[in-house]
Amino acid sequence: MFLRLSKGFTLIELMVTIAVVAIMATIAYPSFEGLIRSSRVTTANNEMVGLANLARSEAIRSSRGGGVCGSSDGSTCDGDWAHGAAAFSDPDGDGTLGAGTILRFVSFKDTLTVTGPDAEVAFDARGRRRAGLDQIIVVRATTCTEGVAQQRQLLINASGQVRSTKETCS
Repeated sequence: MFLRLSKGFTLIELMVTIAVVAIMATIAYPSFEGLIRSSRVTTANNEMVGLANLARSEAIRSSRGGGVCGSSDGSTCDGDWAHGAAAFSDPDGDGTLGAGTILRFVSFKDTLTVTGPDAEVAFDARGRRRAGLDQIIVVRATTCTEGVAQQRQLLINASGQVRSTKETCS
């Protein structure tokens, strides 16, 4: 009598394995999609905080000013926060891009909705914000699930500091 070693899988074993993998993928996909949305919002939030800190440090370093603005093309401040934002230097100290240069530009994907103030977020030579009222920038997923924390609010206070808070979609 010879012992026969089996090499490979039977058709039933393969079908059961594929069925289990399909069921697991169906269950995991919605959670994974939400994780991706949250990750994109967090990344955009961190980019905005970085832009604000860069503009503020440039304002202090140059002793003139700097700022952050909504920009669709990365070369002008057109107030279009939905497509991107830019940090700029402000050599004439008037709170606008004017004769200044763009220091850094970040573009946003269509999967994000970014809203910001009508005017630039400008900093003076001491790093304080020029605007009289607090300025708020909101970053959220375009398809934001109600009750899920897929939204961030950046508050730039009078001293120029940026505070980011996680919020749930409504």
